[in-house]
Amino acid sequence: MFEKILIANRGEIALRVLRACKELGIPTVAVHSTADANAMHVRLADESVCIGPPAARDSYLNIPNLLAACEITGADAVHPGYGFLSENARFAEILAEHNIGFIGPKAEHIRTMGDKIEAKQTAKKLGIPVVPGSDGGITDDVEALKVAKKIGFPVLVKAAAGGGGRGMKVAHTEADLSMALSTARTEAKAAFGDDAVYLEKYLTRPRHIEIQVLGDGKGNAIHLGERDCSLQRRHQKVWEESPSPALNLEARDKIGEVVAKAMRDMQYLGVGTVEFLYEDGAFYFIEMNTRIQVEHPVTEMITDIDLILEQIRVGAGAELGITQKDLRFPGHALECRVNAEHPITFRPSPGKILHYHPPGGLGVRVDSAVYQGYTIPPYYDSLVGKLIVHGRTRPECLMRLKRALDEFVVDGIETTLPLFRNLVRNQDIIDGNYHIHWLEHFLAEGGMEV
Repeated sequence: MFEKILIANRGEIALRVLRACKELGIPTVAVHSTADANAMHVRLADESVCIGPPAARDSYLNIPNLLAACEITGADAVHPGYGFLSENARFAEILAEHNIGFIGPKAEHIRTMGDKIEAKQTAKKLGIPVVPGSDGGITDDVEALKVAKKIGFPVLVKAAAGGGGRGMKVAHTEADLSMALSTARTEAKAAFGDDAVYLEKYLTRPRHIEIQVLGDGKGNAIHLGERDCSLQRRHQKVWEESPSPALNLEARDKIGEVVAKAMRDMQYLGVGTVEFLYEDGAFYFIEMNTRIQVEHPVTEMITDIDLILEQIRVGAGAELGITQKDLRFPGHALECRVNAEHPITFRPSPGKILHYHPPGGLGVRVDSAVYQGYTIPPYYDSLVGKLIVHGRTRPECLMRLKRALDEFVVDGIETTLPLFRNLVRNQDIIDGNYHIHWLEHFLAEGGMEV
């Protein structure tokens, strides 16, 4: 097992990793920018090191400063959390060159799955169903039109690198295609330094279904069920649940085993998530995230397995101690991402939290690093916390979520809590009748009441 773990992240995920380390009896090192000097993970870690000014490029993305922090504190492993350097293959290699463990996948798998074109090709080789589209990057408008006519309009132009919805444009007709290509390339170049794009068939009403996986890098891998992440705004997830209201046991087991076998064949190490679009009974691979996901607590609630703890165990060389037959998926779990944003315009709302009262009670969990008097800085993502609830059935879970949302108090800043109080009372949501475009239609039609 590792002797000391440096947590190369901030906010709720840094605190979440710290808790897992404490339960394993492993000392922790918190790193922080000057803007995060009073952060909760800094207060609770065994040691802390300031690694730079507020800008992420000068602190949380500053590899030399992170290496120096490891050397100063004697940390022999780094947990990257999510975001920042969590899917940076070169960072994993640099740590290995300095005999420091990277608690995550092998660099080759990060690199392969980080390029969406290569990831799609790899998925096909591993027997994972993919969305119809181009076999590789699109170099010009003539080639794009040829592919688009073959797969049929509408089509989605996607950046080969990066994520978060940037570098993604829909072309509904031939007339739209040239502009979609140009805009997607420009966005991709600005966001990721790479203007490579490819084409996929644009599905009109799909659900976003993702499969959680865990492997030990030695040929043992399991799936831990699915999460339905279809409620999204601008390709950003806001609500996740498991099991999906759209899947039955047969579909769940079938796609889960396809993914688990692929991970065994890859000899995948650590946690990861294979993401699909699901429409008319068919799954289509879109990408794999080679890290812990923001929404991992949903899976933890229905499996009673600490994913971060298992990630650390296998990262330290332990064999997978869980078999597929060991897994049970009792009940239902839901997660709402509560952000410091206006609930209708989604305008960021950094500032000081004057009053903070998280909900409690049976089956209620809040993953957050904020506290009363804490100031949410303007430099990073706007996540205040994640509200996760568990119940024996989906209706019970929804009622528990409704109660918990009504208890949740965050004053001094605007948050998305009113959005979720609307959603949990909406009949489509109650019925589980939604898709990846549902939320944007709901907001555009003025469905919100504040």
